[in-house]
Amino acid sequence: MSDSFVLTTDSCVDLPASYMRENNIPFVSLSYTMSGLTYLDDLGETMSDRAFYSRIKAGEESTTTQVNPGQYVDFFTPFLQEGKDILYLAFSSGLSGSHGSAVIAAEMLKEKFPDRRVVVVDSLSASMGQGLLLTHALTLKNDGATLDEVARWLEANRLHMCHFFTVNDLFHLYRGGRLSKGSAILGSLIGIKPLLHVDNNGRLAPIGKVRGRTGAINALADFVEKHGVNMDRQTVYISHGDCLEDAEFLAAILKRRFRVPKILINPVGPVIGSHAGQGVLALFFVGGSRGGKD
Repeated sequence: MSDSFVLTTDSCVDLPASYMRENNIPFVSLSYTMSGLTYLDDLGETMSDRAFYSRIKAGEESTTTQVNPGQYVDFFTPFLQEGKDILYLAFSSGLSGSHGSAVIAAEMLKEKFPDRRVVVVDSLSASMGQGLLLTHALTLKNDGATLDEVARWLEANRLHMCHFFTVNDLFHLYRGGRLSKGSAILGSLIGIKPLLHVDNNGRLAPIGKVRGRTGAINALADFVEKHGVNMDRQTVYISHGDCLEDAEFLAAILKRRFRVPKILINPVGPVIGSHAGQGVLALFFVGGSRGGKD
């Protein structure tokens, strides 16, 4: 195991808090605000995911805040004081300015710690897609890979982390500027469910639409057939916005169709959930490419 550097990330990995503790992975928390109160996204430790989505479902709005450079300086400094270098895997720069803040902080710390390094890698990923990338990085680190070797692997393989998802509430996409109000109203009336992915620039992009929730879940599985590789040897991740039954239904389809040996299901955290809404269902796996419109 290589312990000459610290592998770190942020709360948008949407992995279980227990996993982060057991594997000694420090993370910095993005924040969200509801009814005038600001909370840290600490992977469900302060506010449970169910409580968060219950408030969203009841009509309460949530806004999010990126991590600023000063917060990153505070996060990185203790590790540098211990004589450790840092590899930080950041939430996609296409979805948040937090990556840019981390880069600024790394530059700020060079003068105080000239013999130490803070390497920031843009995951170009989100939610458990970022989490999937992190777990692969952890395996490499535990096998003795150096900081530079892990960083190079992350940059070479991040676009193989496929993200496909659907949402239940079209009005969250409308509020986020990704759908017109008229389309949101019409789509809701006739049961249209959008299909989206995270593209090669780390941004959300629509790639299709289907009728009905079951149709959307089956369409997510179809993306595995189109883009997945060696599915019978992969661990696949599914994240959800308080719709565990749908996540389990999708997992059963994947096991039946592709003989996926292991599937981890976990809630979408409040930062991403603030934009995706209750009922978001997302699928993450390693593929030949991230795909897009066929």
